[in-house]
Amino acid sequence: MTEKSTATVPEQPYVLSRISSAVATLTMNRGDRFNPLSMEMIAALRAEFDVVAVNPAVRVVVLAANGRGFCAGHDLKEMRGRAGAESGNKAWQQELFESCAKLMVAITRIPQPVIARVQGIATAAGCQLVSTCDLAVASDAAKFALPGVNVGVFCSTPAVGVSRNVGRKRAMELLLTGDAIDADTALDWGLVNRVVPLDRLDEEVAALADAIAARSAAVVRLGKRTFYEQLEQNLVGAYGLAGETMACNLMLEDAAEGIDAFLQKRPPVWKGD
Repeated sequence: MTEKSTATVPEQPYVLSRISSAVATLTMNRGDRFNPLSMEMIAALRAEFDVVAVNPAVRVVVLAANGRGFCAGHDLKEMRGRAGAESGNKAWQQELFESCAKLMVAITRIPQPVIARVQGIATAAGCQLVSTCDLAVASDAAKFALPGVNVGVFCSTPAVGVSRNVGRKRAMELLLTGDAIDADTALDWGLVNRVVPLDRLDEEVAALADAIAARSAAVVRLGKRTFYEQLEQNLVGAYGLAGETMACNLMLEDAAEGIDAFLQKRPPVWKGD
């Protein structure tokens, strides 16, 4: 008679991290459930972004996902199982949305550009995640939606990111109907940068990442920060901030190198980190 093993199989990490050359790939690892943005997934993503943000060897971040879908939004089972609406206690729900908002803001504030690799559906907060990344490459099988209205939960927080990518009328159409749009429509509306067949998705993401990684990290870092800061300014303030940034940019060693290389018709050799 043999004894039954009581050993437990360790739970797989929520996010897998891999660095190759100058590109860090963060992969959401709950593909069997379409990678929902549970509290645990949000915390895991935030931790991984915090790590790559301070790694000078990383020049580009790719946000990917295992399974057939990219991200189906918040975990409805988790949301329903915690402090339900009938209890009158909204503390847990507010913590969830605040944690998610901090993740989205962190993505725009890390110095490296972030590319979303979207192989399948991206709905609700998953669509928000795509909209928050600096760039997005989608397969032609991907679909995007803000379907909260269908289950009685208007997608107010996902609308923050999506409405900063597409026009107001189009954002409201997504929010009010809950209908999905295909990848080509998302491209036309400005939600993603490129659409390719699924078997070319990795190739296209790698080409975009490599092109960015070949630029000066110091210049890209400065430019990304200013891009998001000027969006929140009025026109005069935006030009003031941008002008100051460009003046600072011209003082960088890499600016001198880049201009000299252009004038001398040779490839630049970036020195800044």
